Amino acid sequence: MVRSSILSIVFTLFSSVVLAQTPLKLAIAGLSHGHVDWIFHRKDKTDIQLVGIFETNPELINRYANKYHLDKSLFYTDLEHMLAEVTPDAVSAFGAVNDHVAVVRACAPKKIHVMVEKPLATKLNDALEIAHLADVHNIEVLTNFETSWYESNQQAKYMLDAGELGDIRKVMVNDGHQGPKEIGVSKEFFQILVDPDKNGAGALIDFGCYGANLMTWLMAGQKPISVTAVVQQNKPVIYAEVDDEASIILQYPTAQCIIQASWNWPFSRKDMEIYGTKGYAIASDATTLRYRTNERENEQTTKLTARKPPFDDPFAVLAAVVQGRLLLDQHDCYGLTVNLTAVAILDAAQQSAAQHKTIYLAQ
Repeated sequence: MVRSSILSIVFTLFSSVVLAQTPLKLAIAGLSHGHVDWIFHRKDKTDIQLVGIFETNPELINRYANKYHLDKSLFYTDLEHMLAEVTPDAVSAFGAVNDHVAVVRACAPKKIHVMVEKPLATKLNDALEIAHLADVHNIEVLTNFETSWYESNQQAKYMLDAGELGDIRKVMVNDGHQGPKEIGVSKEFFQILVDPDKNGAGALIDFGCYGANLMTWLMAGQKPISVTAVVQQNKPVIYAEVDDEASIILQYPTAQCIIQASWNWPFSRKDMEIYGTKGYAIASDATTLRYRTNERENEQTTKLTARKPPFDDPFAVLAAVVQGRLLLDQHDCYGLTVNLTAVAILDAAQQSAAQHKTIYLAQ
């Protein structure tokens, strides 16, 4: 009996070591999203094995094959064929946002996990379908936000959870850059961002999603009571079909969040301000935190180190979750619970902007 127990423990430990060292078989769905290059910049890491790339655009296939010296045998022009041929553990979607639901439809019945780039979906119905498929087929569906890698955001939340800031009262999230054309995104990515069907909206979706994700995370999944949004086309010659400026107000029973999403900032920014009844914390960038917790003391600034692995890399997070080495909190920024609510917020924001009125969410 003792010998059997010892053997069981040894086998479990051995299995854990092997599992941790086995690369995750990852396939890519789409090359049009500008963030896809991240996967090709981590060749020094051994936790991921790229087994296939789905893309129908010959120009993109040739561009990436030549740029990163990729074997043409990696490329497939049919998603279902690729999934059957290479049998990946997970797929990372780098196409248009409205394609996310199609990727999950293809992967979920095959027990293939999925990670999409932010946001989860352009429409609430698509997000709900994704969640249903994930539940029925018992797969993970993660949504990657760059701000999930920011140690400053994590430390600000630690302060909030520890009571150092008091009860949350106001949050301001500012995200964006000069504009997709102005910063020189690829023509394929530009075509997605300025298409109201593919992207859902302009700056409202592209950068409003960060605030929706972060505030839902801070509020432990709680929905706002109401959403009010105003959008503007400051550059209609460039962005004729979508907004380039969006302001969104989320109202909670005792807190408010103001999201400023813009393609009109003078330079790129992703920062968050949390104000409580005792003090405030401002995540100025990924590793800079400014805070003040006492009226009689001056503001303090702390320079932080980057998040520790696997949280410094979305693909490392994906591998750890799929392989069972990491159990995400129910209200983690990557998780379905938070991102379903984030899409509900964005959906309400689009309604509010279109109807010029406040939209109240069902609780």
